[in-house]
Amino acid sequence: MSQGDQPEILPAKRVRGTRRARARQLVAARLERLEDLSVSKLVPSTLTLLGLCSGATAIRFALMGHWQIAVSFVVFAMIFDVLDGRAARMLGADTRFGAQLDSLADLVSFGVAPGVIMYTWSLSRMGTPGWIATLIFCACSAIRLARFNVQSARDEGASKANPYFTGLPTPAAACMMLLPLLISFQWDGDIVREPWVAGTMIAITSALMVSRLPTPSVKHMRISREHRFLAGLCGGILVMLLVIWPWATLTIGLLIYVATIPVAVVVHHPAAKQQRTAAHH
Repeated sequence: MSQGDQPEILPAKRVRGTRRARARQLVAARLERLEDLSVSKLVPSTLTLLGLCSGATAIRFALMGHWQIAVSFVVFAMIFDVLDGRAARMLGADTRFGAQLDSLADLVSFGVAPGVIMYTWSLSRMGTPGWIATLIFCACSAIRLARFNVQSARDEGASKANPYFTGLPTPAAACMMLLPLLISFQWDGDIVREPWVAGTMIAITSALMVSRLPTPSVKHMRISREHRFLAGLCGGILVMLLVIWPWATLTIGLLIYVATIPVAVVVHHPAAKQQRTAAHH
């Protein structure tokens, strides 16, 4: 071996310095991972997973024939769905991972679970056509959530300046489809359990989910400071009514929400927006 081919012998101090630099880099990498696992970032995902578990539990009780418990767990999933979004915004933990996880949980809780509930409660009497109707609702839920993810990535979704979704959100669609079940909890009547009633609700909600109709976004609606006390008071009254008369309160609240959809279509229609813009100019 020639003298030029001999390997370079590093001084001991330089070797120790290199090792210390690598150790610092390793510690910094581990600290960065710990920051990624901070409580502020884990809270929204934990709430999302609790919503997912609620939806899966609703399926379990639906298969057992416990309809009220099954619907209750769908309602719990909706509560967790609201809380995880608020927690993410308050803690500054809005991430792409959280958005994807939220959509997957929504597909189970508001797509698969309501479909299984309605199938085991009513549509199973239709046999294969009833199961096909259930699959259509699940497929439309997946399409609605996929479109929501694309619009969010492009900043085309609902916002404070534009508090409207495109198409009916999956939680609202789940509530609308379960409306006959809610009615059956309050009034005895075999007609609401007829398969054609459930099939009609699936057809309406599925069409609304994949439609381009603007629907109001409650979480993006702005409340002025002078009206916040009144809004908090109304929220407290709503919680009290949910505890005392849960099914009647849910039914009335759902009907009010459905009634706001035509208003949103009129207000948010492109022609109406052009007229307002022309009036301002």
